[in-house]
Amino acid sequence: MAKQKSMWFCSSCGADSPKWEGRCPSCGEWGTMVEERINSKQLNQSRLKRVTRNVPRKVSEIETQNEVRIHMPSEELNRVLGGGLVAGSLVLIGGEPGIGKSTLVLQNILAIKTKTILYVSGEESATQLKLRAERIGRQSDNCYIVCETSLENIFEHIEDVQPEIVIVDSIQTIATDTIESSAGSVSQVRECSAQLLKFAKESGVPVLLVGHINKEGSIAGPKVLEHIVDVVLQFEGDRQYMYRILRSIKNRFGSTSELGIYEMCQRGLREVANPSEMLLSQSDEELSGVAIGVTLEGIRPFLIEAQALVSTAAYGTPQRSVTGFDYKRMNMLLAVLEKRVGFKLIQKDVFLNIAGGLKVNDPALDLAVICAILSSNVDMPIPHGVCMSGEVGLSGEIRPITRIEQRIMEAEKLGMNTIIIPRNNLKGIDTSRLKIKIIEVSKVEEAFRNLFS
Repeated sequence: MAKQKSMWFCSSCGADSPKWEGRCPSCGEWGTMVEERINSKQLNQSRLKRVTRNVPRKVSEIETQNEVRIHMPSEELNRVLGGGLVAGSLVLIGGEPGIGKSTLVLQNILAIKTKTILYVSGEESATQLKLRAERIGRQSDNCYIVCETSLENIFEHIEDVQPEIVIVDSIQTIATDTIESSAGSVSQVRECSAQLLKFAKESGVPVLLVGHINKEGSIAGPKVLEHIVDVVLQFEGDRQYMYRILRSIKNRFGSTSELGIYEMCQRGLREVANPSEMLLSQSDEELSGVAIGVTLEGIRPFLIEAQALVSTAAYGTPQRSVTGFDYKRMNMLLAVLEKRVGFKLIQKDVFLNIAGGLKVNDPALDLAVICAILSSNVDMPIPHGVCMSGEVGLSGEIRPITRIEQRIMEAEKLGMNTIIIPRNNLKGIDTSRLKIKIIEVSKVEEAFRNLFS
C-alpha cells in the first residue's frame, strides 16, 4: 500500500507545504493553510514536469486565426463572453447560493437545438432539473442530464454521449479517485479543474463550470482555479430584488468591461436590453429628494435614480443609512456640502437609496447624490427631464468624467431635455447634432443655482 502523508495546502493560492504555517509562503495570506492526506505516489506524480517540444518562433512568424465561437441564445451572455462561447474554452460562473446561476445556464443550453449537450449535476437530482426546465418553459431532446460527482465517471459519460458542450454544476462537488481528500478541498478542486481544462483543450469542447463563492464574495476554492480557467463570470445581485448583473472578471477572449443585466421572473431570467427604462420611475409627479444620474457599468451607460431623504434627527445621534452606494463616499459628500457650500446637515438624518437594488461604484454619480440630498433638505423638487453626471472633489469642484459623449447620447435617447456635466469635459466632441440642452458647471454651487434658481 502507498504510504500516507499529510500536506498543508493554501486555500487561497493552492501552494503546498510539508508543515503548518500561519502565513502562506507563496501569497502571504494568514490562516489559509489546511491539512489534507495524500499518498507518496500521488505526491511524486504531481511534481513530475512534462518536457515540451515547442520551438521558439518570432512574433512575426506566428499565424493568427479567429476563434470558433458558439452563439448563445442570450445576447447579454454573448456580450459578456466577448461574442459567444469559444470552442475549447473553460468558463467559470460564480455567484451566491440561489442567485440564479443554474437557471441562467439551463435556460441557455435548453434553447440550443443544434448541439449535443451534457449537463453534469453534482448538487441537484434529475427530477429537480426537469421541474426547473418546465418552470422556465424550455424542453430539449439534445440535452443529456446525469447526476454524478466522480470525475472518472464523468469522463466515461462524455465518451458515451460525445457532447459538443459540457456543463459541470458545481466544481466543488466533483472529486477524483486519485486524491483521497473530500470533494471541495483545495487539491480536489485544483486537480479536477486541471483535468477538465486538459479535456477542453484537447477535444475543442467548451466546458462551463458553476462555482460557489465564500462569505468574502470571492469564488470558493484555491485562487489557482481562477488562473486555470479562460473566463471568470460573476453573477451577482440582491435576492430581495429582481435584477441580476453578470460581470466579466477575467476573459482571455474579450473585454472585462462588459456586463449583462437580467430580471428574475417567474419563468426564469429575462434580458434587460434597456436598463434605464426599468430603473427610472414612470411617474410625472415631481418629488423632492430624487435626482437622475447618468452612470456607467463597464462601458454601458444607463440612467438611474438617486433617492435621498433628509429629516431632523429624532434622537441625539443623527442616522446615516445608504443602500447601493458607498457609505464612506456619502459621508465625504456630506462634508463637502457643509464645508464648501454651507448646508448644515450635522444634526439631520440622511437616508440614501439607489433605485432598483443595484450597487453603483461610478464616481460620476456624486453630483446626482448631492443634488438629491439638497433637494430633500430644502424640499424643492428637481425639474422634470433634468439629469446630471459628474465627480465631486473635496474642494467642491465638479471634476471631468470618462465617456461623456456616451452618457449624453443615452440621456437624449431616453427623452431627457437637460443634462448637467463638468466644465471643459466636451473638448474635441461635436455637440451640434445633439438636441439635448447641455449645462456645464465647475462648482457644486453652480449646479444648485441652475437647478433651483
